[in-house]
Amino acid sequence: MSTRILVVEDDPKIAALVADYLNDAGYATTCSADGAQALALARGQPGFGLFVLDVMLPGMDGIALCRALRAFSDAPIILLTARVEEIDRLLGLDSGADDYVCKPFSPRELVARVRAHLRRGGPSPAPAAPLAVDRAQMRILHGGVALPLTPVEFRLLAELVEHPDRVYSRQQLLDAAHEDQRETNDRAVDSHIKNIRRKLAAALPDTDCLQSVYGVGYRFELPR
Repeated sequence: MSTRILVVEDDPKIAALVADYLNDAGYATTCSADGAQALALARGQPGFGLFVLDVMLPGMDGIALCRALRAFSDAPIILLTARVEEIDRLLGLDSGADDYVCKPFSPRELVARVRAHLRRGGPSPAPAAPLAVDRAQMRILHGGVALPLTPVEFRLLAELVEHPDRVYSRQQLLDAAHEDQRETNDRAVDSHIKNIRRKLAAALPDTDCLQSVYGVGYRFELPR
């Protein structure tokens, strides 16, 4: 049975294009042009396996819709946005989205993102994480050996490792690294990430798990 995908996009040309590509890829696509109507549809017809939401929608915007969907669905949510500079703010709202695609976008790229998220949530066992987080002793281990991390580096890397493939803005990582908010410059995260990458490279020389996401922040990718 084909995975059902709900596409919420008020531009009919974009909606039709996305639907055509998703249908050609073997998915069963339903389109809606209004956020509130889409929410009612998702509640009335449970079983959608993924949602593609435009951020700017009539009735209910994509961020509010994303939050509402998260109240009853764990299905992956991909946001469509026309302004890349908004992504830090959007991700910082903790709306529950799993990914984003900036307009104008390649429909093939969107289909690839859809496949990737559905594959991660499918029945196949997930690949084993190369790192183990021990929060009780504030350690992250590889092969039973603890990485030489500072407390801030530990908290930052632990957050990423425990939520693989989730994109974090710099501000979200800053919040995770400093409970007391004593560091307010989110660019400080880049310095911490640089140090963490150096230590990861020593422990896992053939694995590049810590990925930069242009214009947004970082994510931790499990080996494929």
